[in-house]
Amino acid sequence: MKLVSPGEAAANTNDIPAEAGEELVRIGEMAKKYGVTLRTLRFYEDKGLLNPHRDGSTRLYTRRDKARLKLILLGRKVGFSLRDVKQMMDLYDPTGTNTRQLRLALDKSEKQLARLQKQRALIDDAIGELSNSMTAVRQMLSERTAAPQASAAG
Repeated sequence: MKLVSPGEAAANTNDIPAEAGEELVRIGEMAKKYGVTLRTLRFYEDKGLLNPHRDGSTRLYTRRDKARLKLILLGRKVGFSLRDVKQMMDLYDPTGTNTRQLRLALDKSEKQLARLQKQRALIDDAIGELSNSMTAVRQMLSERTAAPQASAAG
């Protein structure tokens, strides 16, 4: 999972107000931009992964929320659970070195890479088996369709 530098990412504390002049994005724009549903964004909020500002019932997403959503989507793409993604993001400290976060991310990434490589090997085996079966079926089909033509010619 790609981690962003402290300058790029936003703090995990939820009480930081939006910076003056910061562009806030409504839930619909956020969903469209990142190709997720409104329900997905609300689900991530319920799980504590995102914390948009509220203006009445309107959810307003900051640059921090965008950065977190990118990390969530990347984590999901490579097969991390939301729990793993949250663990890694929750260790972010804008004032620290984030070595704990980086170590955890590396450890989880190494384990996930091993799982994916094992899955790839199993998929490669399945593809090989299926290809061999298809070759055999094509051969049988070819023999059976050629035989009636040969006997009709004689």
